[in-house]
Amino acid sequence: MKFKSITLALAITCFISCKKEETKTETPNTETPKEEVAVTIPDSATIAKAWQDYATPGEQHKMLAKDSGVWEEEMTFWEHAGAEPSKMTMTAESKMIFDGKYQETTHKGDFYEMPFEGKSTLGYNNAEGKFISTWIDNMSTGISVLKGTYDPTTKTYTMSGEVFDPVTKKLKTSKEIVTIIDDNTQKMEMYDIGFDGKEFKNMEIIMKRKK
Repeated sequence: MKFKSITLALAITCFISCKKEETKTETPNTETPKEEVAVTIPDSATIAKAWQDYATPGEQHKMLAKDSGVWEEEMTFWEHAGAEPSKMTMTAESKMIFDGKYQETTHKGDFYEMPFEGKSTLGYNNAEGKFISTWIDNMSTGISVLKGTYDPTTKTYTMSGEVFDPVTKKLKTSKEIVTIIDDNTQKMEMYDIGFDGKEFKNMEIIMKRKK
């Protein structure tokens, strides 16, 4: 009897298990199989050549080196579109750093009767094919980055990028145009975005090389 009871219990358990298996519904797999992307790894010679080209100064860097020296700056500044211009003077010293790869310029003077110092770097990214400039100064905590190209026909650098506005706490577009007038004279123009969302010229600097 005991054996029969155990057998019956096992049979009932098996029957219940089988019924559970029958009532299980399989969820269809709706996921799209991911396609495997083949990765092509360049050979070591190709990689080495790319890095060598990336690190070697070219004609654009030689052009930047021609600006080395001390420059007198006559600055005109507009707080907003239609505002009366403010004028001030500064001095800038440019030199090439890191074996001729970048131009570093230090600007010094008084800005609204306060001591001012700013530093810019300008380089040409061989891989990207663009000029890149950065700017920092003692009157802010931000770093501005602009990118652009040089037009040999008009002898003009045109750079643009996004900067953070400390007043609106939003990004806005900034544009810089540098015109090479002659070997010893340059004109730099800066364009800002006003609170009305329109672009206006907020700065112009005439740079003359100090002899």
